[in-house]
Amino acid sequence: MKPKVSVIVPIYNVEQYVSRCLDSLLSQNFSDIEIIAVNDGSTDGSAKILNDYAKKDSRIMVIEKENGGVSSARNEGIRAANGEYIGFVDPDDWVDKDMYESMYNSAVDEKADIVMCTYTREFGSHSKIKEFNLPEKVCYHNEEVQLKVMRRLVGPLNEEIANPELLDAWGTVWSKLYRSDILKENNIEFVDLSTIGTNEDSLFNIYAFYYAKTFVFINKPYYHYWRVNTTSVTSSYKPSLMNQWFHLYSVIENFLDDKNMGKDFYIALNNRICLSTLGLGLNTISKENKVSALMKISKLHSILKDKRIKQSFRQFEMKYFSVAWRAFYFCAKFRFTLGFYFILVAIDKLRKIVR
Repeated sequence: MKPKVSVIVPIYNVEQYVSRCLDSLLSQNFSDIEIIAVNDGSTDGSAKILNDYAKKDSRIMVIEKENGGVSSARNEGIRAANGEYIGFVDPDDWVDKDMYESMYNSAVDEKADIVMCTYTREFGSHSKIKEFNLPEKVCYHNEEVQLKVMRRLVGPLNEEIANPELLDAWGTVWSKLYRSDILKENNIEFVDLSTIGTNEDSLFNIYAFYYAKTFVFINKPYYHYWRVNTTSVTSSYKPSLMNQWFHLYSVIENFLDDKNMGKDFYIALNNRICLSTLGLGLNTISKENKVSALMKISKLHSILKDKRIKQSFRQFEMKYFSVAWRAFYFCAKFRFTLGFYFILVAIDKLRKIVR
């Protein structure tokens, strides 16, 4: 019998975490679920753990594949999914026992194509709920889905700019439940990270929300996002990140052109490009980048001099920023590279202290 929900878990060398993840899924109040564990060529003990779990519980399906990255693993899971709805969980994370029951019931009640919950960031020694300044439940229909959610995924407008650290808070796939037909009928898949660097989740969601007719937001932190895993792909230095992100922006822009989206979408993308100087800067000054401080400053200068970034900053509104962020983006806009560098160093230290 067709399950109501398929949960896709991409697995790569996470033997120390995967049991916690699977236990949380198997403990769901909602039993009509299949768990698709895609082993992406793990070289540790992950495969044995998965197979042991699959022998004990028929709801777990294990797919073995050669290593191809998280996007290819998730895509394999989408193709194998039998559920009416599809969710994603990363193998070092876990979920509350009522997550999928609540989200599925909301999807059915509202005839929703996508349902989203909030999440808690787990740091080992403490936890922090990701705050969304919205009511307990919000529903958007038809054009509202594109104008209020898809556009936000492309980039922020007006007051949304004030919090650069929230740029992709809406973009995660693991906080959502998708109607399977939306993904499969429109051939929505994840793009390989080697081409876009990061943000494969946000790009996937831009595609999905374009086709969605009803979206439900549940302001409850059912998902637990583990921030202690230092081997995560999001924590490493990426020497090609600028080129990859520019490719990402081109992909988004081409999609907006193809779908004849309005002016606000292009302003939002322009704002994303400006805000991305924070991520590009932090990537450049990363300790994993072994070049000297002078070389890092030189690289930052070349980033700020880039034609596309300069063009984006000409239209960039800074009036919504706090004093600290205004100083940072003032340095970026007017290419005060030394000031930009020293503020980046301060931001990098603060984000490690105040997590």
